[in-house]
Amino acid sequence: MERGPPGPPHEHERTRRSALHMTEVPVLIAGGGPVGMTLARTLALFGVRCVLVERNPTTTRHPKMDITNGRSMELFRRLGLVDRLRAVAVPEENNFDVSWITSLAKEQGGRELHRFRYPSVVQKRAEIRAKNDGTQPREPAMRVSQVMIEPVLRDAILGDPLVEARWGVALEDFEQDASGVTATLRVQDTGATETVRCQYLAGCDGGSSVVREKLGIGLDGRAAVAQRYMIHFQSDALDLLQAFGIAWHYQTDKGTLIAQDDKDTWTLQTRPPPGVEVAALDPNAMLEAWAGRAFARKVLVANPWFTHLLLAERYGEGRVFLAGDSAHQYIPTGGYGMNTGIGDAIDLGWKLAATLKGVAGAGLLASYERERRPIGYRNRLASERHTDVRFKIAELYQRESNPHTLGRGIAALGNAENESWGIEFGYRYDGVLGDPVVYEPTTAPGARVPSVFLNDGRALYDQLGPWFTLLVFGNADPSPLIDASPAPLETVIVADPAVAPIYEARMVLVRPDTHVAWRGDACSDGRAVWRKVLA
Repeated sequence: MERGPPGPPHEHERTRRSALHMTEVPVLIAGGGPVGMTLARTLALFGVRCVLVERNPTTTRHPKMDITNGRSMELFRRLGLVDRLRAVAVPEENNFDVSWITSLAKEQGGRELHRFRYPSVVQKRAEIRAKNDGTQPREPAMRVSQVMIEPVLRDAILGDPLVEARWGVALEDFEQDASGVTATLRVQDTGATETVRCQYLAGCDGGSSVVREKLGIGLDGRAAVAQRYMIHFQSDALDLLQAFGIAWHYQTDKGTLIAQDDKDTWTLQTRPPPGVEVAALDPNAMLEAWAGRAFARKVLVANPWFTHLLLAERYGEGRVFLAGDSAHQYIPTGGYGMNTGIGDAIDLGWKLAATLKGVAGAGLLASYERERRPIGYRNRLASERHTDVRFKIAELYQRESNPHTLGRGIAALGNAENESWGIEFGYRYDGVLGDPVVYEPTTAPGARVPSVFLNDGRALYDQLGPWFTLLVFGNADPSPLIDASPAPLETVIVADPAVAPIYEARMVLVRPDTHVAWRGDACSDGRAVWRKVLA
């Protein structure tokens, strides 16, 4: 069961009801990537109007990320987008395997060294149903390129009357005061400027964020950690590109081949050879050198780029906030960039909505940075750890000539970058870090509420309301919390003794982002609970 109204697709990304030209709006979103569009969708489902502007004329044409993790898919489910996203993803029957090889050219001695095997979406759904102990996600992860995600998100917000989304329009400047923010926008193809007055501004405008720069917020960490070279291409040479069967990633010490659709679209992420100027690189020659032999293909995009390990010193100031790459930039190992940004957007979105609807205390928006920046820092460290493992594997390639020994060494180092369930599902807002690999279900306030299926076959996550939800187990009296609620609240009576122990208390109050707000066996002062939750 998905929530949220579907929106009709639109052919032109900048033609958004020409009669609607807002000069005042509750929220202005700078940046129309996945994070900005997720924020817009979130606000709209809470009944909050927003304007979204994106400086580029279209959604992205670059492949970028290639995994939407299970936690992001849970959140997209609540936004009513899961089915539409999966429709453009890799077929659900295909695996998520990561294979280390010598080369793809089997006829020239290329061989598979070790394969880390991961279930398909179909297999993972069966596993989730079979292991109903709270350790599983509501949704499996999804293999898909950002090129495919963005049009789905675009069509969803363009079909919403509460969102004005405009491509080819850039945020140029802004000033804030005690009651709002005045922003200057520039239409890219004409140079015309206009002014928008908003109560809050969200900077989802990427690594080179104008919003962050204007706020004077610096970045902690390491910039330009390493140079990489991306080659995005099409080829139907499956005899070579699937030499050892379907795999999400084929990897060597020289780079990673990403199967974007398991059909004809691929991305090689590699490194420029030492001593060779980037301008002199030949992407076709690099493809053939990596694969091990010549093959037919069409290069779509090829360009150098740098990896970063950076975190904004602050996540905003006053009425202006940062989310996504404007707040954090990671090496792609682990896939934490966009996925961390989706968490940012959901957290910021419900808090903006609660504030604008008058149900939040003065400090709720300040909790956005307190909650999300430690997660941004934790994920930066995880990305760095995963990269160190890759360096160790590269050293093995140089040191070990025996393929069997090399394969065993790779297996021993493991693949935590695709198995860090504690990072993915176990992040908490109470300061407890937990194991980065193992996810332990808990209803401690600040933790993600565990997902289970009830004895009638329904998923508990699908019973959660769009705002707050009070889960009631056993004979607890929920009336003090219900009577004192200043925000929309749905009560779900869980008459399933088999799953009740997973939730650790007779009552669990769940936030709009499916994190636990409060738990207890009884409540004598509902107003005090709500003051703490919405402070």
